[in-house]
Amino acid sequence: MSIRDALKLADEMGLDLIEISPNADPPVVRIADYQKFLYQQKKKAKELKAKSVKVVVKEIRFGPQTDDHDYNFKLKHAQNFLKEGAKVKAYVFFRGRSIVFKEQGEILLLRFATDLEDLAKVEMMPKLEGKRMTIMLAPKPKK
Repeated sequence: MSIRDALKLADEMGLDLIEISPNADPPVVRIADYQKFLYQQKKKAKELKAKSVKVVVKEIRFGPQTDDHDYNFKLKHAQNFLKEGAKVKAYVFFRGRSIVFKEQGEILLLRFATDLEDLAKVEMMPKLEGKRMTIMLAPKPKK
C-alpha cells in the first residue's frame, strides 16, 4: 500500500500511522493510537527492568593476623550474605609493614573460600592489588 493511501486510511479511522520497522523493504507500519503505543512500550520496558537481577556485592575486611573468633564472626556474616543471593568480596588489608605477611593473608582467604565452598563458588582467586589481597565469591545457583 502506498504511503498516501495508508495515511488517508489512518486519518479516516482517527488513528495514527506508526512506523514499526523503517529498515525493512518495504517499511512496516501500523495504524494505531500513538499515545497507547508509547504507553505499552514503557510498560514492557518496566516489566523487563523489574525481572532483571540486581547484583549486590558485600565486602568483608580482614587483617593479616585476624583471630579465630573474628574470623568465625565474619564467616557467619558471609554465609548470610550468600544465602540472600549477594556476592561476597573478602579482602585482607595490609597496613604499614604488615605487607610482609602476604602468605598469611593468602592462606586466610583460601581458608575462607574453602569454609564457604558449600554455599559459594570462587569467582576470582586471591590477588594482591596494592595493599589489599582480594577474593570474590559468588553464590551457587539454587537447585
